[in-house]
Amino acid sequence: MEFACSHVVCNWMPDRTPGLYPSLPSSLSEGASYRVSGRPQSICDHDYDNRISVIPQPDPPLVPPPLPPRQNSSKKQPRPRSMPPPVPPRGQETRGETPLRANVNVVSLSVGRLVDVSKATAVQSTQRPVYCEKCHGAMSTLSTLKRMVWCCDFCGKENTISSTDSGVKSSARRPLPGRDVLYLSQELDGDYVNLEDMLVVFCVDISGSMSVTSEVSAGSSVRSPTYVSRLQSVQDALQRSLSSLLQTSPHRRVALVTFNDEVTVYGDGTGVPLTLRDWSLMDYDYLKKQGESYSTPHCIAESIHPLTQRVKELCEHGATALGPAALISVAMASRYMGSKVIICTDGRANIGLGELEQSVGQTSTHSPYFYSQLAKEAADSGVIVSVLTFEGTDCRLAEVGRLADHTGGRVNIVNISTVSTEIQSVLADNILATSVTATLMSAEGIYFPYEDESSHKLVREIGNVTEGVEITFQFAVKPDSIESFQRRDRIPFQLQLDFKTRELQKVTRILTDQRRVTSSSWVWAGSLNMAVLGVHCAQLCARLTMEGRIVEAQKQLKAQQDLLKDISEQRPSPKEESIYGNWISTMSVICDDLTGHSQRKQDTRELTASQSSPVKGLSDEAAKVVYQMKRAKSVGRKKQASQPLGL
Repeated sequence: MEFACSHVVCNWMPDRTPGLYPSLPSSLSEGASYRVSGRPQSICDHDYDNRISVIPQPDPPLVPPPLPPRQNSSKKQPRPRSMPPPVPPRGQETRGETPLRANVNVVSLSVGRLVDVSKATAVQSTQRPVYCEKCHGAMSTLSTLKRMVWCCDFCGKENTISSTDSGVKSSARRPLPGRDVLYLSQELDGDYVNLEDMLVVFCVDISGSMSVTSEVSAGSSVRSPTYVSRLQSVQDALQRSLSSLLQTSPHRRVALVTFNDEVTVYGDGTGVPLTLRDWSLMDYDYLKKQGESYSTPHCIAESIHPLTQRVKELCEHGATALGPAALISVAMASRYMGSKVIICTDGRANIGLGELEQSVGQTSTHSPYFYSQLAKEAADSGVIVSVLTFEGTDCRLAEVGRLADHTGGRVNIVNISTVSTEIQSVLADNILATSVTATLMSAEGIYFPYEDESSHKLVREIGNVTEGVEITFQFAVKPDSIESFQRRDRIPFQLQLDFKTRELQKVTRILTDQRRVTSSSWVWAGSLNMAVLGVHCAQLCARLTMEGRIVEAQKQLKAQQDLLKDISEQRPSPKEESIYGNWISTMSVICDDLTGHSQRKQDTRELTASQSSPVKGLSDEAAKVVYQMKRAKSVGRKKQASQPLGL
């Protein structure tokens, strides 16, 4: 766990809807004017500016009592024994500090590194964790154990350790676990899986639009210019990929699926192709059964020649049955943990399941749910789906990209010169763990904005994890808990990471940390980790944009822009900060475009069913950027495994 700020700022006060927190004054929750004790509200104050004492502005203002009459006495009044501390400087006199323009209570989890058991430096244990009966917090080195009773650091419940507990004897020798412990299960969830015994399914579009050509070399006086079609570029990329797999992973299984107005399953190219058309393209269960029961492909060392020949013989014609082809490809790959499906298309699905083209006045109610359901099934089976589309086309990438977004795959727009490189990059992404679930806990009184507004415990289903995956969360203190948190010195945090390795071994990794508390509305610029804040801003704003919460995304962008500007005035901007600034600028353009698009639709009263699915307003280029930002990770940040977790 890596935190964006060295301390927990317990007085972050975002805008709240009326009635969310009854402890807030009603006049404040209704948007009434307010002031900060000791400081009038400024027009420059931002909604996310941190101040602790927020009280309603009385109307009319209270009149102070009259001063008592002076006493005509020549005797000097005795000096008080203790003088009050001097008032801290405000404004420009506070050098080296910057006002908090955004919520800096952010934690980053390098999930890709944490699930890599082969490189883990944590203490390994075959015993089970000892959990709290109330909140399921795990006993750690921060806990207090007295006479077989330990008090939970997160909810305060006293738990009695039973004499039959498997960890009692160990607890007597080593009273408490460490701050980073790997609990390895001795039971396997199935048979051993060979790391090379996985399947790569190339799902290729061969519709008529794949015949569009582009110039790859200019002509001259002695020769004509050279043009290559989209399908030709894909064929060349597939042949290169097959040759590469033969050299690096000769035991890897490879299958080919093509689609136009029908779906053809070639498998490894050695058998008779399976062709699906007409009614079968609309039957979800039938397509899934056909994929699961298809004959097991041979490894690439045995099928390289027939598979290469099948690729050479492909020709383009017909419509685009993308949905049925994706379904049968995922069904084939689901038999092998860690398999991949690479979809390469240039057109919008217009036939069969997942159809994204409708006639005027016709709406589709099943297409968005089709891709979401298929993505969930792929993630549950440990399958990575990547989606590659060609530039200059409109594939409704915002919806098809759900397959990659939920399974840990890639979303990108390619051209005839980059398709081969991108496929090689996709093949290099290997699953490190599946069925990954992250549980983040803190003390009661903490909540997670945009996640869970009431609980101090957050559970996130991550699914498949590849190298470099990083997720972020922001947290805050509830208004009615601010006073009690200010009396505390430190606040505990715990990450419980449950997952399965490629060998199907169940693992639980528990990391426990604690942070000091501050109620100051000013922080030193050097105490902020802009890498964590930048990644969080990119991921959160991208997620809000995909959910159609454009106004909230713009608010987050504005707060982050203000913070970046303030920090840049206090210290030189590193290279990564400029990169995060570019991310924010790009997201600002996308949000502005979506806001203008929505406003124009309202003005002309052309609201349709797309209002219930905001992602339909995204162009393919914008969808690519948003999906990539959802998978943003720190740039140039060094991971130090030996760095202490606590303060």
